[in-house]
Amino acid sequence: MRARAAALALSLACACPGGAQAARAAADYPIRAAGLLDVRVSEGFWADRLATNRLVTLATDFARCNETPRIANFTNCAARAKGGKFGGIYFDDSDVYKVMEGAAYVWAGTRDPALASYMDWLIGQVAGAQEPDGYLYTARTLGGHREIDGTARWENLSYSHELYNPGHMIEAAVAWYEATGKTNFLAVAVRNADLLDRTFGWEPGKLRMTSGHQEVELALCRLYRATGEARYLRLAKFLLDVRGRPDLRETFGPDSQDHKPVLEQEEAIGHAVRANYMYCAMTDVAALAGDRRYAEAVKRLWEDVVGRKMYLTGGVGARHCHDVPGYGTLHEAYNAAYDLPNDEAYNETCAAIATALWNQRLFCLTGEAKYVDVLERVLYNGFASGISLTGDEFFYPNPLANNRGYRRSKWFGCSCCPVNDVRFIPQVPTFAYAAGGRGALYWNLFMSGSVEIDGAKLACETKYPWDGRASLRVLELAAGRRPEFALKVRIPGWARGRSLPSDLYEQLEPASAADVRLSVNGRPEKAEPGEDGYVALDRAWSAGDTVELVLPMAVRRVRAHPSVAADRGRLAVERGPVVYCAEGADNGGKAHDAVLPADASFKAGSIAIGDRTYPSLQASTGLVLVPYCLWGNRQPGNEMQVWLRER
Repeated sequence: MRARAAALALSLACACPGGAQAARAAADYPIRAAGLLDVRVSEGFWADRLATNRLVTLATDFARCNETPRIANFTNCAARAKGGKFGGIYFDDSDVYKVMEGAAYVWAGTRDPALASYMDWLIGQVAGAQEPDGYLYTARTLGGHREIDGTARWENLSYSHELYNPGHMIEAAVAWYEATGKTNFLAVAVRNADLLDRTFGWEPGKLRMTSGHQEVELALCRLYRATGEARYLRLAKFLLDVRGRPDLRETFGPDSQDHKPVLEQEEAIGHAVRANYMYCAMTDVAALAGDRRYAEAVKRLWEDVVGRKMYLTGGVGARHCHDVPGYGTLHEAYNAAYDLPNDEAYNETCAAIATALWNQRLFCLTGEAKYVDVLERVLYNGFASGISLTGDEFFYPNPLANNRGYRRSKWFGCSCCPVNDVRFIPQVPTFAYAAGGRGALYWNLFMSGSVEIDGAKLACETKYPWDGRASLRVLELAAGRRPEFALKVRIPGWARGRSLPSDLYEQLEPASAADVRLSVNGRPEKAEPGEDGYVALDRAWSAGDTVELVLPMAVRRVRAHPSVAADRGRLAVERGPVVYCAEGADNGGKAHDAVLPADASFKAGSIAIGDRTYPSLQASTGLVLVPYCLWGNRQPGNEMQVWLRER
């Protein structure tokens, strides 16, 4: 069980866990994140979110899947001799799988027997819905959506989600196996993956096709790590390599990143969720197949995203539907460079999740803190805004301005975001720590709690992201664990004058690493990070040793690159990793076109939401700003603005 617990670490996020499964890979990520069961978050921002996810969001998502036809589609397939019609949208199977993946992570931390019993029943329904040769797609089995799916299998992969749905199923199955040791769900995944391997590939008689919505590629990499079966990694690589090949097949175009071979793509374009899932898979292949070409390709794409197409909140996917010269009409998409509207911003919550997972993978591949800087930016802003503090209301898009009454919803017809939230939140603590070569440990994110990683037990105390002080204490080093190692402390980019690791945004009075304080056992250490973004504290460690980090959290005004037309003449405000906004609830109902003079000063304040208080900022003009991730929790639909007019 302990090996499975270790393997659950970044099989979750970037397919680079420790444990027995990792030993089967010929190549692997050089850096391994902490295991899901090895991190405990005791209080603060993420402790609250984890508890709400466990107690509210999981139950809410399961209830909605039962109230709608989502789960009934599986039970009707399992009892197909009794008839039954398909209900809903052809990709609704994936919603159930994502909730099941989240349930696996929640069970791993709770050992709730009722949850285990329900999961076993639901897995039985999924297994019963699977056709004898491994095919699993309830819309076709029950005869629904033939106008989309076509009359035969694999006939319309640009739309059908016949590969996308099983991708989420495979991820859920591996999560359940690694959490419980049970193979009931894994067997379903293996049967389906074996069918895909018999159907798709370069070999004569196989289809040289791929999916219109990427997901199965990264799932196959994850299944490879769980089983050691190299065919699954080869299939994942095939499904990537066959993209953008009009000499072999009819391509789907730029909306599905199928306009040119993946290794030749230099610009992020098209549907942002599809793109970022694909980039995750490309990063997996770079690590697991040891393919440097893939590593170079994803780094080029990352430079384009972070340098020209990312919001200050870490959100991506600028517009719901837009015509882009040279590419045609794109949906929920990366668009042209610097096209970052505020009111119209799409910034789908699922895209934020995919961005976070991609950047975690890139960190595990390279050991560079700039990827964690982006990950953190997404976590505290572009992702956290997508779910209410009560855990049962959700944003699909996450705009940076609102005067149209936009508010969170209980559910959606296409409800991919609520069910993505429930599987993502339990993964967040694993991003806080990692282990690398020569015994090095990485301290990436700052959360109160403890971790056991690579023979070391550590405890963190902090009130981050509201306060910049954090301490990390060595509780214990296991017998046989070398006490000499480097503890690599991340100095966030925002504390060094860079909101993002590019010139897309500029702090007007930049923060400096010279103002950061770092000490070990009360003795000051230089806090100037190396090129990788870390301060390496290389020494012999023993129980009781304590690292103190103080990150000054002055209020910073931010200006966008002049090519961002939507933000010209405007300023944004951030404090630490948190972006702030003006909200009507604090400003007489008016905030959409709020003004912030360049010389305004700020004082700290607070707002109440439910039984909790949160920081706010009050400008000398009287304008009140609140964390962007909290907007809409008090007065749903009220006005909001991140980029404030500069007078």
